Amino acid sequence: MVHADPAGTGPVPWVAMYHSVGDCTDDPYRITVTPDRLDEQLRRLRRRGLRGVSVAELLAARARGEGRRLVGLTFDDGYADFLDHALPVLRRWECNATLFVLPGRFGGDNAWDPLGPRKPLLTADGVRRAAAAGVEIGSHGLTHVDLTRADDTTLAAETAHSRKLLAELLDAPVDGFCYPYGTLDARAVAAVRDAGYAYACAIDPGPLTGVHALPRLHVGQRDTAWRLALKYRLHRLRRRPVEGV
Repeated sequence: MVHADPAGTGPVPWVAMYHSVGDCTDDPYRITVTPDRLDEQLRRLRRRGLRGVSVAELLAARARGEGRRLVGLTFDDGYADFLDHALPVLRRWECNATLFVLPGRFGGDNAWDPLGPRKPLLTADGVRRAAAAGVEIGSHGLTHVDLTRADDTTLAAETAHSRKLLAELLDAPVDGFCYPYGTLDARAVAAVRDAGYAYACAIDPGPLTGVHALPRLHVGQRDTAWRLALKYRLHRLRRRPVEGV
C-alpha cells in the first residue's frame, strides 16, 4: 500500500509512460518501442545511476524521504507483448514497472484505436503471470473509455468495479489507476479517489496535479539517450510540484 504525506509537497516524480513493446513499423499513434530500443533506454538509465521501479515503489520511497535515484516505469493497456518483450528487458537491467490493464478486455485487442494494427491484450492468466514476476498491476479502467464523457454508471464501473475485478483476480489490493487517453477532470479524479486507489497516473493534468493525477513522460521509439535527457529536464521545469508525494 502506498502511503503519502498529504501535507508534503515535493518536486514532480519522473514517471515514464510506455505502451507496447514490439514491431513498430505500423504505429500511427507512436505508442510502440522495439525491444532493442527499450533495452538501450534502460541501459542508459542505469548508466546514469538511476533505476526503474513501479509507481508504488517510487511513491513509497519518496514518502520515506528517499527515491532520488528512482524512476517510475509504466506500461499502459496491458498488451500481450509485455511478457515476451518488455519483461525480459526489465529483468536484464534489474528494473520493475507498473502494468495498467483493462479487466473488461482481457484476451481482446486495442479496439479503441481506429487506426493501425490490432494488438492483442493479455489474458487474465497473463496478468497473473506478470504479477507473479513482481510487476505491479494497476487498473486502466474497465474497457478504455474517456472518463470525462462517462455517465455515473460507467464511471463507477471503470473505476471501482475494475479495481474489484483485479483484486479478485490477483487476491491482492490494487493501489494504482491510469486514466485512459490521459483525460481527466475533477469528477473523474474524485471517482478514482473514492474508489480507494492510493494514486493515479495521467499525462499532463495541469492544475489537477496531485497523487491522484500524476504527470508522466511519454517515451517512444524515437527517444534516444539525448532526447530522453532533454525530456526529463523539460518535465521537471514545466510540471508543477506535487502535493502529498
